[in-house]
Amino acid sequence: MKQYIYKEHTERNLPHWHPPGATLFVTFRLADTVPKPLLRLYYARKLWLEEETKRLIGLKLKDDSPEIVAHEQRLQDFRREWFMKFERILHKAETGPAWLKEEPVAKVVAEALHHRDGDVYRLDAYCIMSNHVHTVFMPFLSAEELREVMLPEGLRFISENPPLDKIMQSLKGWTAWSCNQVLGRKGTFWEDESYDHVVRDDTEFNRIVKYVLDNPVKAGLVEDWQEWKWSYQRATVPQTV
Repeated sequence: MKQYIYKEHTERNLPHWHPPGATLFVTFRLADTVPKPLLRLYYARKLWLEEETKRLIGLKLKDDSPEIVAHEQRLQDFRREWFMKFERILHKAETGPAWLKEEPVAKVVAEALHHRDGDVYRLDAYCIMSNHVHTVFMPFLSAEELREVMLPEGLRFISENPPLDKIMQSLKGWTAWSCNQVLGRKGTFWEDESYDHVVRDDTEFNRIVKYVLDNPVKAGLVEDWQEWKWSYQRATVPQTV
């Protein structure tokens, strides 16, 4: 059976960036759908925050130290601010391609999302728009199955279920190749970076799922989300942990 190895990013016992058992809200978009000047500003600010993260990790501060708490708040605010900026641009669809408007292309993405349901994650909801995709799912990676190993490069975790980065690498890699085949083109299909957010509780879960499903309604494409062919919600929505 395949095993996945990944490193811890902080001094915590488990990986901070993907808590095992968490439900995730993930958004990914087509390449070149955000103006390059805005992207340069985004990456410049993101780089500063990453360097600050490395500095704080080096200090080996406690998780509840004022510096760590303040920095994590800055990270959350940064991600929320830029998610909304990108969302406004994507909804206008004035920049870059809109290949997902093509039914055969959207079908490839929808089938790929469902194909992984029950295998690497529990798929709760998704919406495929003209230039981006919103998904809500819970990876099957759990705290109980994680094993710590010491490798030459340091402490690592081993799991038989893939973490988020491996799930997205597989999903985006396969759909990029398949969609390019449908379109008769070559080249980059998806933007490398995806947005992900850990769903904290049932209230937030319900709010996020509603946000996902309401995308085509807000865009004026349908009056009810169920009329949109490329939206999905699990029939029996489970409670989050």
